Order: sequence, then structure tokens, then C-alpha cells
Amino acid sequence: MRLQVKVAIVTGAGRGIGEATALRLTEEGAAVTCVDLEHADRTAVAIAMAGGRSLALVADVSTEAGNRRLIDETVSAFGGLDVFHANAAVQFLGLLEETPEEEWDRMHATNLRGVYLGIKQALPALRARGGGSIVITASVLGLVGDPDLAAYGAQKGGLLALCRGIATAHGPENIRCNTICPGDVETEMNIEFFDHQPDPEAARKAITDRYPLRRFASPRDVANVVVFLASDEASYLSGIDIPVDGGLLARVY
Repeated sequence: MRLQVKVAIVTGAGRGIGEATALRLTEEGAAVTCVDLEHADRTAVAIAMAGGRSLALVADVSTEAGNRRLIDETVSAFGGLDVFHANAAVQFLGLLEETPEEEWDRMHATNLRGVYLGIKQALPALRARGGGSIVITASVLGLVGDPDLAAYGAQKGGLLALCRGIATAHGPENIRCNTICPGDVETEMNIEFFDHQPDPEAARKAITDRYPLRRFASPRDVANVVVFLASDEASYLSGIDIPVDGGLLARVY
């Protein structure tokens, strides 16, 4: 129970990495606000059935009002905030020149501006508890390129720089900030990527074979890293990016 008495918020908690992380945080004793535009209640029900404490909240993280609401309701329900996991994201598949301006803006609103707005609103609540942990879901595509996800990768790369700024500005307040950089994860977003390929089955095999561990991550694999970063075991880690990629970036060819 590494997170006993701690309170966490997970955005994008309705599915995938966010859903798995919300469940893992409660397994370790945290009370969790599950935030999403849909299915947050499904995650909260699963937590309740497992004996955990949670709050389901429908909020638009691309807006300041939505982020203010999720902080206020969490503090009201659980008495404070110790962990903020900025995880919500959307993507558009296509070469950069095929990416409409409105798709760039849609992604930016959630993937980068939404994280800025969420952290901005979370900082006072974290400060009031004497510090805490911010964990941002970035991507290996913030570190390397993919021709079909150039816009997505650009915004994930921006999160790495944002993390550095937060870590250095708020370290003196005992507020830590780190990013996780997952590779391929078995989520609906990952299925969408492969469905976009001319031969989805062949593409999946070719990419899986690039991984030294010869498999994609499960959402729980990623959630385990978030739990570690949220816990006091990571109390001296801040301003770093952790690839959760099964060794993918370790190879040259």
C-alpha cells in the first residue's frame, strides 16, 4: 500500500493507460478521481468493486474551466491532492502535409495545452499538501519520429520540455514532475494505428519484431511505472523521461 492516504487524479481514465493507472493507484491505497469525457464511471465502478475509493468525473481537459472543476471536486471529495497524472490524449494519423489545421488544433488542445492547464490548476492543491508528484504521459514519439504521427509527436515532444520547466520551477516546493514515454501499448489508440496501415497484420508483426522483448506493453505495464513515480520510492526523481518501451530505443538497427 505505497500510496495509502494519498489522493490522485488521472485524466483519460476511461480506457487504456489511464484506466489501468487508476486501478493500480487504488490497489496501492490512493483515492482516485477518474476523469474522461466518457467511460470514467466504468473505471470508477471497477475500482469500487475491488474495494477502492474513487470519483468519476466528466470534464473537458482542453479547457481551463474543466481543469479547475476536476481539481476543485477532487479536493472537496478527498481533502487534497498528492498526485496528478496528465494522461488524456487524442491523435490523428497522417503525414504532416495531410494533417488539417483543425486536427492539429484538436490535438494541441488536449495533448499539450490541456496538460499545461491541468498542471496550472493542480499546483496550488499540491503545494497545499507540502508537495506531490506530477506524471505526464508523453511518448517515445517525443524522442524519435514516425512519418504518420508527426503532429502527435511534436506535441508529445513539447511535454518533455514542459516537464523540465515544471520540475525546475517547483522542485523547491517538493513538487516533482516526470514523463513516461510509452512505445506501442495494447490500447484502442494502438489498434487504430494498425488499422490505418495497408496490411495491419503484417505491420503489427514487423513492429513487434523490432522490440527486444517481442511484445507490446500492456496498459498495466505502463501503470506500474506511474505508480512508482507517484510513490515516495521515487522521491529523488524529477525532470526525467522514462521510456516504457521494452528496449525499443536501445537498438540502432
